[in-house]
Amino acid sequence: MNIPFSPPFIDQAVIDEVLDCLRANWITSGPKVKALEYELLNLTGTKAAICVNSWTSGAIMLLKWFGVGDGDEVILPAYSYCATALCVLHCGATPVMVDILDDFTIDPVLVTNKITDKTKAIIGVDIAGLPCNYNELRKIVNDPLVKQLFNPVTAKQLELGRILLISDAAHSIGATYDGLPAAQMCDATIFSFHAVKNITTAEGGCICLNLPAPLDNQEEYSFLKLYSLNGQNKDAFAKSKGANWRYDILFKGFKMNMPDICAAIGLAQIRQYNKTLLPQRKRIYQKYCEAFKSYDWFIEPTMKDDSREASYHLFPLRIKGISEVQRDQIIEGLVHWDINVNVHFIPMPMLTYFKSIGYAIEDYPNSYKQYACEISLPIYPQLLDIEIDFIVECVIDAVQQVRVVNNLVKVLL
Repeated sequence: MNIPFSPPFIDQAVIDEVLDCLRANWITSGPKVKALEYELLNLTGTKAAICVNSWTSGAIMLLKWFGVGDGDEVILPAYSYCATALCVLHCGATPVMVDILDDFTIDPVLVTNKITDKTKAIIGVDIAGLPCNYNELRKIVNDPLVKQLFNPVTAKQLELGRILLISDAAHSIGATYDGLPAAQMCDATIFSFHAVKNITTAEGGCICLNLPAPLDNQEEYSFLKLYSLNGQNKDAFAKSKGANWRYDILFKGFKMNMPDICAAIGLAQIRQYNKTLLPQRKRIYQKYCEAFKSYDWFIEPTMKDDSREASYHLFPLRIKGISEVQRDQIIEGLVHWDINVNVHFIPMPMLTYFKSIGYAIEDYPNSYKQYACEISLPIYPQLLDIEIDFIVECVIDAVQQVRVVNNLVKVLL
């Protein structure tokens, strides 16, 4: 059987929502986007939600809104997809990378050590859907000594009066922290709705705001909506109503809005997410753990602890005691059986561009350690039990084969 890694969830409800959009004869930003933003507010309990055309766009826009620019620093983990750092670089600032904990999340102690008077933001990354230790990160940004070190240079920075705490929640929609939606733990949470995510709009993202006073979340929502549309004071939908063609450009904005045709896909999915789609992911996670738990090489992913529960976006299988080369051999075995897997992620300091600007993986030993033994297995609502059983059987066989070869080599040496 051929098992894909992460196909989008497309059922009749999704098809009907998209057809409704097409029949309405309105496909760019309009009522479907507004409806999706409303659903996101209900899901997250945050104070404002601004849909955009990608996670990366949302991150660039948010950092620009806060005034992050030349000479500034943003602290983030070395273990993430490249967009987490590229958004900082596109603002002219410097990504300050730190290592991770064994659960893949950013190490708060290392974050503290990297704070300077240039630090304007911290981006935590919820790998596989597990929230970072946001209680610790919030303590850091609110520490009186850290606040005293903060050097505000824009109006928004003056209003906040401290380092901005951002969640890269590309993986973690639906995750919880202390029994609440994890999106409530940060000043801003940015979701991705890329095709492989738990909820997709084909391409897209959303900034959810949870800003403290004196910042006004509704005022910032209105600004960011305009910011995503070239700073134009009327969107195309508003302009289409009667003799309403006249518009103005209020400031230098971006073109980062989400269209209705994309929002329609996500709208149909989010309405069944907590009742159907998320529980199915959790069920598959539990089946994998049950199947692998008796093997001494299995490192169970942290998906739930006393305060956090993940969104089960990935099943990051880690295999104890193997090298990067052996991990790749296991992947080759799975691909031979037509099982499509992935690795999340290649740490950024291993990538050509980041090496060229001075980052080195030797400075992030735990990021490399976790990467070298990780294989992301398929986990999505459409995955059948017979397919899960086949994946498990093939993983066990592939690991055993590599271990046997490894032991033979040791004997020969």
